[in-house]
Amino acid sequence: MLNQSPSPLKFFLLIIFLTFFACHPAIKKENRIYVETLEPVNIFYPEFNDDMDWESLISALEKNAIYLNKLDPERLFHYGPHTFTCRQVKESQEVFLNLIREKPKPERLDKAVRENFMVYRATGHNGDDQVLFTGYFEPLYEASLTSDETFRYPLYKKPENLITADLSLFKKDLKGRKITGRIEGKRFLPYYSRKEIEEGALGGKNLELAWLKSPVDAAFLHIQGSGRLLLKEGGALNVGYSTSNGRVYQSIGRYMLDKGLLTREEMSMQAIRRYLSEHPEAVQEILNHNPSYIFFRPLKTGPVGNIGVPLTPGRSLALDSKRFPKGALAFISCRKPTLSPTGEITGWHGFSRFVVNQDTGGAIKGPGRADIFWGNGPYAETVAGHLKHEGALYILIQKPRK
Repeated sequence: MLNQSPSPLKFFLLIIFLTFFACHPAIKKENRIYVETLEPVNIFYPEFNDDMDWESLISALEKNAIYLNKLDPERLFHYGPHTFTCRQVKESQEVFLNLIREKPKPERLDKAVRENFMVYRATGHNGDDQVLFTGYFEPLYEASLTSDETFRYPLYKKPENLITADLSLFKKDLKGRKITGRIEGKRFLPYYSRKEIEEGALGGKNLELAWLKSPVDAAFLHIQGSGRLLLKEGGALNVGYSTSNGRVYQSIGRYMLDKGLLTREEMSMQAIRRYLSEHPEAVQEILNHNPSYIFFRPLKTGPVGNIGVPLTPGRSLALDSKRFPKGALAFISCRKPTLSPTGEITGWHGFSRFVVNQDTGGAIKGPGRADIFWGNGPYAETVAGHLKHEGALYILIQKPRK
C-alpha cells in the first residue's frame, strides 16, 4: 500500500478540528447574547419624533423589503428575549410603511407606534442604556485603472487563496463562528496582515481593481468600506466591501491617542488625516497598527450594506450583526453638528429619527456601538469625521396579533 501524504484540504479540516473541537468544553446551547443586547420597554418610551423627510424613510424601507423577500418566511430573528419569523418582520414593516406613507403628524405617529409596536432598547456599553454613535460616509477619490508614478497604491479584489470556513458546518454549537486563512503547502495559516500585504504579499497576482494617489486615501477607504473613484481614464467607479483578511480590527485613532500623537479633544478623522499628511515618515507605522485589510468589488450603484441593499443617507444604520436582527426597524436619538458657511462646526444639537439596520462594521461590536451612514459630500464627511456622541437606540416590531 502506497504511503500517500494528506491533501491540503484534508490537512485544513484536521487543523480546524484540532483547534476548535479537541479538549474544549462544549458551548452551552442557551445563548444569552440577544437577551444581553436588547431589553423590552414597557413604561419609559421615547418621543417618536423624526427630523428627516418621509421620502428617505420610505426609500430605506422599500429597499429593506428586497432583503426580507429573499429570505425563508420562517427564518427566525432575535429581538432581545423574543423571537419573530421573517414573515412577522415583513408584516410589521409593511404596517409601518403604510403609516409613514400617510405622512402623519408627530402626535399621531408617536401614538400609533406606542399602541401598535413592541419597543426594545439597546442595553449599551455596560448595561447603562448608552450607545456610542459614530458616522461613516461615501468618500470620493481620484484613481486610475493602471499604476504610474502618481497612482501607486492599489485597491485589491478578493484573492482566490483566501478561505473563510463556516464552523457551524462542523458543529452546530459553533453557529455564527468563522475562521479566515490560507493554505500554504500542508499548513492552514492566518491570512496576510495589512503590513504583509503592503510589503507586497499580493503583488503580481493581478488583483488590483484600481490605484490611488495616497496610502492614506486607501486606508480611509478601507475604514469607510465603500467609495466612488474618479478615474484618470474618464468616468467613475463605485467600489464596495467584498471581504476582509479575517484579522481583528485595531483602531488607528486609539493607537494615536495612546502614543500621545493626538489628544482626545482634537481626535477626528480630519485630525488623523492632517497628522499623517504632516508626518509622512509615520504613515506606515500608524496604518499597519491595524492588521485588518479590506478587499473590494465593483458596484453598479452606491454603497451597499451587509444585507445586500443600497444604503440610504441618514437612514441606514450599522450595528453588530451577531447581536442585532438584520434589517430591523430602529429609532435613534443622538446629536449632530451645525456647520458655518465655511464648513466649520459651530455647535451640536439633538435629533431623533427612524432608521434601518442595514450594515455592520469591523469596529461596530457589542450592544453599545452604532454607526450612521451620512451619504457623501462636505456635510457627510464632516459629521462622519467628528460624530462620537452617546445616545439611545431602540428596535421596533409590530405587536403580535391576538
